[in-house]
Amino acid sequence: MIRIQDLSKSFTLHNQGAAVIPVMSGAALTVNPGECVGLIGQSGAGKSTLMRMVYGNYLAAGGSLIVGTLDVATAAPRQIIALRRETLGYVSQFLRVVPRVPTLDVVAEPLLALGTPAEQARHHAATLLARLNIPERLWSLSPTTFSGGEQQRVNIARGFAHAYPALLLDEPTASLDAANREIVLEMILEAKARGAAILGIFHDEAARAQVCDRLVDVTGFTPRAAA
Repeated sequence: MIRIQDLSKSFTLHNQGAAVIPVMSGAALTVNPGECVGLIGQSGAGKSTLMRMVYGNYLAAGGSLIVGTLDVATAAPRQIIALRRETLGYVSQFLRVVPRVPTLDVVAEPLLALGTPAEQARHHAATLLARLNIPERLWSLSPTTFSGGEQQRVNIARGFAHAYPALLLDEPTASLDAANREIVLEMILEAKARGAAILGIFHDEAARAQVCDRLVDVTGFTPRAAA
């Protein structure tokens, strides 16, 4: 479902004479349907960079990065937008939403974008919010006012609202208490059971052991000149 081959990335420092800094070279991995692959490596090794490349936030310098049937490395913006709408979900560490949009609509948005009837989309969103212990009195409020743990659970609810064939998870349990952590891990295992291909960063070693089938050390993708 996710196939990366000979992927490379560099950054151009325009404020430093357009110096080009290579940060990744020869990256290769595969995530099959129903599998969760965890990225490991020291801070700065490139875990988040690789995830952002898969999601299409960063352009690749070379190689292929196929999600489903689309090569994200060479895809047009409209193709990446369609991929995110239908195929590739992303749960980031930080909540980014339009201010003043109610939490229920934030979570329902992925379903509404696919044409799901509003009542059905909001009902499913309510089910997810309840499961993740977001009090109903908060559903009509903007999540921008919530605590860090509440915002992360809203992010998770939105990321799991649609049954994406592929999922990117960036520290999905980082700000959670023990009870909500277990709920999120259950949701990840359920996504695997339905066949989702999951690529994630899990600094929580116990969580990683519970949901990951394999680990990939991104340190091996760091160019020697940048090591």
